[in-house]
Amino acid sequence: MGKQIPLAEILRPKNAAEYIGQPHLMAANTAFRKMVDGGSVHSMIFWGPPGVGKTTLALVIANATGRQFYTLSAINSGVKDVREVIDRAGKDASQPILFIDEIHRFSKSQQDSLLGAVEKGIVILIGATTENPSFEVISPLLSRCQVYVLRHLEESDLLIITNNAIETLSGINNIKISILEHEALIRISGGDARKLINAIEIIVSSLQASGKEIAIDNENTLSIIQQNLALYDKSGEMHYDVISAFIKSMRGSDPNAAVYWLARMITAGEDPLFIARRMVILASEDIGNANPTALVLANNCFDAVNKIGFPESRIILSQTAIYLACSAKSNASYMAIDDAMAMVQRLGDLPVPLHLRNAPTKLMKYIGYGKEYKYAHQYDGNFVDIEFLPENIKGTKFFDPGKNARENEAREKLRKNWGLKYGY
Repeated sequence: MGKQIPLAEILRPKNAAEYIGQPHLMAANTAFRKMVDGGSVHSMIFWGPPGVGKTTLALVIANATGRQFYTLSAINSGVKDVREVIDRAGKDASQPILFIDEIHRFSKSQQDSLLGAVEKGIVILIGATTENPSFEVISPLLSRCQVYVLRHLEESDLLIITNNAIETLSGINNIKISILEHEALIRISGGDARKLINAIEIIVSSLQASGKEIAIDNENTLSIIQQNLALYDKSGEMHYDVISAFIKSMRGSDPNAAVYWLARMITAGEDPLFIARRMVILASEDIGNANPTALVLANNCFDAVNKIGFPESRIILSQTAIYLACSAKSNASYMAIDDAMAMVQRLGDLPVPLHLRNAPTKLMKYIGYGKEYKYAHQYDGNFVDIEFLPENIKGTKFFDPGKNARENEAREKLRKNWGLKYGY
């Protein structure tokens, strides 16, 4: 009996017409689609969440262009593996594609080993990453690649994938399969196509012995997935569920849960910098000015982990996670910038008030640039009551201090300075 091919691999699209999702890239008239169809491709990096089609898109490009396709995983490939592939590619006049999954896990030396081949055109590099390549890919390599952002799959995309999976499994097993309810499946997938397909495969396998027909609903979906959680996670697909639990435990001020989920990630071999980076984000997003030291500590944690590595850095990660969990919480800065950006999107670029404009020339001074501006340091308390917002939105409050000791101080000072203007 031959090795069983995973359903996700059977369903993997082979060409652009079969590809599901990412319409901003793959719709018929987009520049990216025309590039793929025309066969003139360049080195690129796909950045997006797991299971949205990064690997598949690389394979579609290879098939569309008729190029040899080499693939390496950054988890288990070293500089030696990279050089071997480049040596083989150098003997191929077709300019093969080298696909590197999770390229953010490549060290600087591993990424350096790619530079010459990419620069000379020996290979077309396609990297896939769930992390921001600006932080994780070295600048010389990044400058030679175009970055394309892949988005979470829409529910309509996931339903197409679900129907394809059911139709294929019905044929393979010679059994009628129907979807009575799909909400639990969609929720479990989290927008990850591979996770969705694996869940369907597990559910069908579990229900197959019950009769000649299989009906999938929310109840049996949740029950079966819960029972098969260990199997479901055997390839690390709950990676993002665990980091989510870790973040939410710190946000919820539970150091015990935070350390547990941290231990889960460490035991599973998670990249310590991935964990540290998430804590830097949380320190600003969920703690902010309720305790400004949190961001300092989290940033120092990232630097220390980068220098030290495992196993010692587990202690630094633990110290920081516990500190963040025990800290006062505020998302006021996070809400303020999101509200301000939403207003910019809605109202566009409102004019800067004349008195706030720079006036480097006599003409600018003549027409009123900088006129009536008052320098705060020349006034008591380093404060003067002038308007700093555009006329259309004056009095708008973006920053609403949290209810904690530090931000209560900020609220009192703002109320003293601005009176009733902002409602502090």
